[in-house]
Amino acid sequence: MEEKILICDDEEGMRLYLGKILRNWNYQVESFAEPEMLLRWANEMESVSSLLLLDIKMAQMDGIEVLRRIKQLRPTLPVVMMTGHGTIESAVEAMKLGAYDYLTKPFPQEKLLAMVRHCLEAQRLREENNILKREIREHHIPAPPVFQSSRFGEVLQMAQDVADSDAAILILGESGTGKELIASTINYASHRAEQRFLTVNCAALSENLLESQLFGHLKGAFTGATQTQKGLLEEADGGTLFLDEIGELSPALQAKLLRVLQFGELLPVGSTKPRQVDVRFLAATNKNLEQEIVKGNFREDLYYRINVISLELPPLRERVEDIEPLARHFLDLMAPKLRYPLPSIQPAAMTAMQHYHWPGNVRELENVISRCVILSRGKPIGVELLPFNTDLSSQLQLPADSPFTLREAEKIQVIRALEQTAWNKRRAAQLLETSRKTLDRKIKEYDLTQESTAER
Repeated sequence: MEEKILICDDEEGMRLYLGKILRNWNYQVESFAEPEMLLRWANEMESVSSLLLLDIKMAQMDGIEVLRRIKQLRPTLPVVMMTGHGTIESAVEAMKLGAYDYLTKPFPQEKLLAMVRHCLEAQRLREENNILKREIREHHIPAPPVFQSSRFGEVLQMAQDVADSDAAILILGESGTGKELIASTINYASHRAEQRFLTVNCAALSENLLESQLFGHLKGAFTGATQTQKGLLEEADGGTLFLDEIGELSPALQAKLLRVLQFGELLPVGSTKPRQVDVRFLAATNKNLEQEIVKGNFREDLYYRINVISLELPPLRERVEDIEPLARHFLDLMAPKLRYPLPSIQPAAMTAMQHYHWPGNVRELENVISRCVILSRGKPIGVELLPFNTDLSSQLQLPADSPFTLREAEKIQVIRALEQTAWNKRRAAQLLETSRKTLDRKIKEYDLTQESTAER
């Protein structure tokens, strides 16, 4: 397909000259004697053009004004300004408004050809880059979360509601509840989705290595720094950075990160010159940061900076209705890798999974399903393949013949944990492998008091 070049110049001789040269080079050409004709074409026609050659000095309308309008109608159309010696300053102004380059009249054919080829090649590269970005984004878009519970649905809805803001979001929840999945969902629903989305696990690196990873360093800043390296904060400029396990940051790194959140300013290791960045922050932790503040382990000012909006993911044991669809989802993910039929899950095994307390949450469920599929070798998955105690009465420490609902069983476990710890809520939450906030909610839900439990 031939590339189409537009010409807008009120001098007929220049239009004919340019048209003849460009057609000889096998380009399609469409000429406009008046800027209004060009603007009408840009507003009404759906056809795509490769380049516009636009004269700056025209009687009907100044070329700078034409450029402003054409960029509103066709923002991706490359524009090369044509100017006489006396209007070079205007050409420079046009560059600031988005023109690709300018040619000074009179120009030889060779210079015109070089300019056109260079501009079209740059445009092709931009288009290929945009296509590649779209393909990468489509490939990495997270699958929609699998759930049926209203608890998880409420969290997901709030995440989608706040996704398109630039507010920092703190995602709370036990390990394995899907905090990174929610972070990805937020990013890809935001206006920064086309930009970079980077993740760093703050618990996985030493303090010095994490500082270099986040802020970058200059050559020679420390032993082994053989070259200058950008940090993730600079790499994520314009995009989003997800700080997983932010509660593990050292006090020194907390102070440096606070400056980035406050002023959009970072200081690479070994540098004395700050750099400006525009980064949207998502953070996650399974720690109670309010308690960490009291202990002196986490900065209160940083906490309020990263906690503009908080989302708390419920543990799997509090979204029991999600266990079956999640289990079947993990089965389907394994199907393409199997050399034997995909096994079914027997009702007794599903019941046992729905009554298990899942300390590792969704991550543990995925691990259990993978293990069961491997061991079953295509046969139905029964309770004998589950790697935990499937005796329901034993799990709940109730008489085998005692009838109970799941809600009643949970209430009994909460009461027993509180009794065993003399109502020390922090220790009780640890025994139950849940957060203090969740325990407080359960105490309120079951209307429990220290006096009432003492009467049991």
